[in-house]
This record gives sequence, C-alpha cells and structure tokens, in this order.
Amino acid sequence: MRFQTPLVPARLIRRYKRFLADCRLEDGREVTAHCANPGSMMGLAEPDMKIWLEPNDDPKKKLKFGWRLVDHENGHFTGVDTSVPNKALKAALERGEIAELAAYRTVRAEVKYGANSRIDFLLTQPGLPDAYVEVKSVTLSRRPGLAEFPDSVTARGAKHLGELAAMAEQGHRAILLYLVQRTDCDRFALAADIDPAYAAAFDAAAAKGVEPLVFSAQITLEEIGIGPTL
Repeated sequence: MRFQTPLVPARLIRRYKRFLADCRLEDGREVTAHCANPGSMMGLAEPDMKIWLEPNDDPKKKLKFGWRLVDHENGHFTGVDTSVPNKALKAALERGEIAELAAYRTVRAEVKYGANSRIDFLLTQPGLPDAYVEVKSVTLSRRPGLAEFPDSVTARGAKHLGELAAMAEQGHRAILLYLVQRTDCDRFALAADIDPAYAAAFDAAAAKGVEPLVFSAQITLEEIGIGPTL
C-alpha cells in the first residue's frame, strides 16, 4: 500500500484522546494529526519521538495530517496506522501473493458474520471451504526483536477469536493473521501478561482449528507491504 502523498517528518508533542496527536513540523509549526490507532501504543508515543505524517488536502477531513510511522532513528520504522494491514493485505490477496491463501480467487471485505460482527475478509473458491480471515496489527515490542500482541486488554479481540472458532467448527477455514508493523522484529508472541483472557481465547480457538499466520511488514517512507512470515 503506497502512501497517497509524500510523508513529512515531525516530532511528537503528545498523543491524547486516543485519536489525536499534537506534533511539531521541521519548520516549527505545531499541527494536530489524526492517530488511527485505538490501542495503548506502548513505547510508541513518547514526547519528542521522530514520526512521519501524511498530509492531505481533502476538504472533508478536519485534520490535515495523519500519523503513519514512528522513526526509531536507527534505520527501523513502526507503522502505527491500524487500517494499513487491511489495505496492504487486500492488495496481496487479490494478487495471490499470500501462499497459504493463493488458491482463493474471490476476496470480499467487511462481510457480516457471527454475532453482529464483520470479518475482515471472506475468501471463496469453488471446491474449497470458505476462508474467514481476521487481521490484527502488531506494534508492541518490549524486548529486542520480539513483537507482541495485544498492547492492551482487548475484549473485542477475544470475541473475534470465539467467532472464528465457531466458523472452524462449522467446517470453514478460520485464519487469524497478525501483521507485525515493525521492521526491528523477527519473532512474535502473545502478551499473555497484558491480557490473559485473550491468550486463553487464542489457545481455545487454536484447539478448534483456527489457523494463526504471522507476517512481517516491509516499511519505507513510500509504502507498506506484506513481507515474509515470522
């Protein structure tokens, strides 16, 4: 997924109200950017961190910048926009670039299922069981090289696991795909100490046939794409 406009560097002043971030541009101007991340963003929202914003001139948008990346200033980036994994994955699925799902030719997004929920992607192909794909953005890293999920308690995430398990029990494929939006991690684990209930729900879902897939992300200042599996 390519960014629509060239990113501009800034320094974070503060993140607040979950979806807002005050930032200082290189020319000294202070702007408020949209932060498309409802999580805790543990370790990624410290004052004076170098970040990258995407400007826009859309008259329908109240905020003229969106926070896209954290620059760790050591050659590595973290993507903080939780909408990016779905956009990047949709393109990869339609091009057949995800080997585990390449046999599916029809890709539908945001399909209703379960108890008043929507699955991120429903994949169908004659002769194959339907594949329900839920996508999660992973940005937490508390130890070098290790990415973890979740970064805060997520009752919604546990609910998704239960609904995926129900699909697996009905004979469908049920896939939980984690996209690690960090270029400094090559391993993945559940943060069971942060949300024990989520970890328990994951184990229960896996026992019923839910398939976990973990992919790295390829992140540059121009685009974010799906990388190799972890």
